[in-house]
Amino acid sequence: MSGPRTLEPVYVDDFCFSLGHRKLSVEDTVAAGHTRTDAAGLLDAGFRYHHVCDDEQSSYDLAAAAVAGMGDRSSGADAIVYATCLPLNGNVGDVARFDRSKDVKHLMDYPASRLQADLGLDDAIVLGLNQQACTSMLGSIRVARGLLATEPDMRRVLCVTADRFPPGALYEQAYNLISDGAAACTVTKDVGAYKLLAAHQVTNGAMVTADDDETVGAYFSYTHRLVTELLAKVGRTAGEVDWVVPQNTNAKAWQILARLLAIPADRVLCPSMPDVAHVISGDNVVNLAYLTASNVVQPGQVVLLVMAGYGMNWQGVLLEKA
Repeated sequence: MSGPRTLEPVYVDDFCFSLGHRKLSVEDTVAAGHTRTDAAGLLDAGFRYHHVCDDEQSSYDLAAAAVAGMGDRSSGADAIVYATCLPLNGNVGDVARFDRSKDVKHLMDYPASRLQADLGLDDAIVLGLNQQACTSMLGSIRVARGLLATEPDMRRVLCVTADRFPPGALYEQAYNLISDGAAACTVTKDVGAYKLLAAHQVTNGAMVTADDDETVGAYFSYTHRLVTELLAKVGRTAGEVDWVVPQNTNAKAWQILARLLAIPADRVLCPSMPDVAHVISGDNVVNLAYLTASNVVQPGQVVLLVMAGYGMNWQGVLLEKA
């Protein structure tokens, strides 16, 4: 009888992102009536600026710009996992043309396929994720790891997330300032920046109808559960986590969570938050790009990525710096 299967190590690398062309201050956005919370509240939460697309800048433009930041490191991908938080960003077709023609092909112009063609990745397959809310980038990393584990011929997966709010939208969700943006990374069998140790997800679909206050109320208990279960998968404790790289949400949230998880608050790093705000599903990658540029994380250190999405999804990924 054969023993348990040993999986080939998988690495995450090449963190890139792009943002909406217009950079606006908290004060300007509040004055324009594009938030519910006043300027003092958003500034106290840790936000200073956010980024909004021009009218002509699409979510696909954001995705293409994020991947372009990789240069030739995106070449040779065997698959693309393309994640969106807002379902409308999973289609780059012309809705007005559908209204005129009633032909649904205009509602099935998939950005993942566009990206595959534009990058010349003729042999790559494409997958789309669009029901994991802000956790979908971490979800794409998990899916990529699964592909690499079960498809022997695959070596590299390109993960991309891109979202922009529609014109006229409020740029606030659950008391957090939002930016239009995209993020990308690669998941590969080749040695890269971080070894992927584990991934975990918790979903409570019944909370899809929760309001902002109910969402905030559930955030702490579910995030604590997520992290505890994730660490248990690899027999680690919170004390063995060197750094936490969370999403760019109210800075006070992780002051509370750090105490609940017995992780020192100074180990929680979200350096992009004041300038970038909450980039929907891309925050972990955006913050890792900042940390890579500053060489904060040292070889052998363990990094915990955590995201909550729309009050019903929580995902985490545990990495080790190679």
